[in-house]
Amino acid sequence: MLKNPVKHSKRYQQIVNAFLKNGFSHFLFRIGLTDRAFQKEHQQDENMNLQDVGKKLKETLQTLGPTFIKLGQIASSRRDLVPKAVADELEKLHDEVSAFSYEEVESIIQAELGEPVEEAFATFNREPLATASIGQVHTATLFTGEEVAVKIQRPNIKDKVAVDLEIVRDLARIAHSRMEWARTYHIRDMMEELSASLQEELDYYREGSNGERIREQFSENPNIVVPKIFWEQTTKKVLTMEQIKGIKVSHVERLKKEGYDCTLLADRIANAMLSQVLEYGFFHGDPHAGNIFILPYHRVAFIDFGMTGHLIGDMRENFTSLLMNVRQTDAKGMIKTFSRMDLLDDVENIPALERELNILLEKYYNTSLEQLNLGSIILEIFNIAYQHHVDIPKDVAIIGKAIITMEDIIKPLDPSFSIMDAVEPFGETLLKKRYHPKRVAERFASEVTENIELLKDLPADFKQISTILKKGKLQFEMNVKELHAFQQRLDKISNRLSFSIILLSFSILMASLIIGAAISGHTTLIWRLPVIEIGSVIATLMFLFMIFTIIRSGRM
Repeated sequence: MLKNPVKHSKRYQQIVNAFLKNGFSHFLFRIGLTDRAFQKEHQQDENMNLQDVGKKLKETLQTLGPTFIKLGQIASSRRDLVPKAVADELEKLHDEVSAFSYEEVESIIQAELGEPVEEAFATFNREPLATASIGQVHTATLFTGEEVAVKIQRPNIKDKVAVDLEIVRDLARIAHSRMEWARTYHIRDMMEELSASLQEELDYYREGSNGERIREQFSENPNIVVPKIFWEQTTKKVLTMEQIKGIKVSHVERLKKEGYDCTLLADRIANAMLSQVLEYGFFHGDPHAGNIFILPYHRVAFIDFGMTGHLIGDMRENFTSLLMNVRQTDAKGMIKTFSRMDLLDDVENIPALERELNILLEKYYNTSLEQLNLGSIILEIFNIAYQHHVDIPKDVAIIGKAIITMEDIIKPLDPSFSIMDAVEPFGETLLKKRYHPKRVAERFASEVTENIELLKDLPADFKQISTILKKGKLQFEMNVKELHAFQQRLDKISNRLSFSIILLSFSILMASLIIGAAISGHTTLIWRLPVIEIGSVIATLMFLFMIFTIIRSGRM
């Protein structure tokens, strides 16, 4: 049952009533929050299709206010976990909230900046420029003359969100324990993840840091604008940034009327987003039309960096490989990419996964690049992968949503624009970096270090196994469903171990010959053969073989 039913009883009741009103009595009954009488009274809600569920869920979240609106908006970005029909409806969630008073604005600024509004800003517009569930924006001027936009967090919103998130996690925990679909869709983990994302959005200092980081990415590109952050007037609850004055990217007719080249704008927006994802691995997670403005001279401005994504380590290159696999309709390549990303451990039937990916790619085989909707294809891939228990990383899933949003913005600007064509140069550049000799040498050094560590632990491991065998306590249990994954791991370990032993033995032999020759002063001719020279050639061939194996399979 609920952990704190009395502590937050009033809010619990509001939430239960909202779900009841919108047809979710069956769900509430299943998790034990209503009795059978309610469930019988609302039998029709069991038969809702996913689109109906999405609409009803959107209405429910809208009724419950800021926390639930934000959770719904964040959930719409997780297309790998949330069914498409539901995610499409959640994406329509919008902030319908009234502005809070100027007196409260003054109070928050005084508490956060340590000085009254009139001392922090030369001018400050009492009327908000925009309002949202988490905060509202006012225009102002600094004493240095810069025009700024000041985002102020709603009073006590953090405490209200904390209560709601505690309740949400409670409900998710109960659903996970009682309902099969909740376990299938990892509802508890998803709620924890969404809660963490929302709590991050409550930290304006973090949002400012995100903006500065992306601003730095485009420091040498005058065509992309990211507002400057004024840190002296910024805290966790107040964010002061450069004011952006431009035309919303969605106002296409106005842009054309004022003489903008929409094809050029489409190209700049696509390249800016792809650069963030594929070149830097840190990107705007919510590039919708309200967050992109067009400035004079065809400059593109991005704002609002509350939601961002981050591709860590090799994830950026692997995602690029995935895009190139899509372009080349290469399902086998996708499986290899998933394997490099270590996502196949829980997959029970890899051939079936490959077969379904092939069917998906063949569906788009004869479609021109201009007509391909890359975001939708990625989400279909994620859906297939999810059904086979491929655990798609959160940030990779956010990319899928970001690309869909980007395509929705670009199509009205230039219907013939091909995202796939825009992706190709980035893909080629990153793949060249992957196979650059320096990068391959670094991987080789890493592999050698790892194998040396493995060899160093080998005697102790053998001794431990021997002890267990002597005591007759060795137990070996294997699930047939895990056999393929186990074989892959065993193959990888045995290849590494065998190659390490050979390479180490050969290295010791060569070192002995070189040292012996140096001490004795004799040549290293054996049967009139230059042993060291031949050994060097063999070592080089072994090195090249290892590089070839790594490139071909990624499994050494």
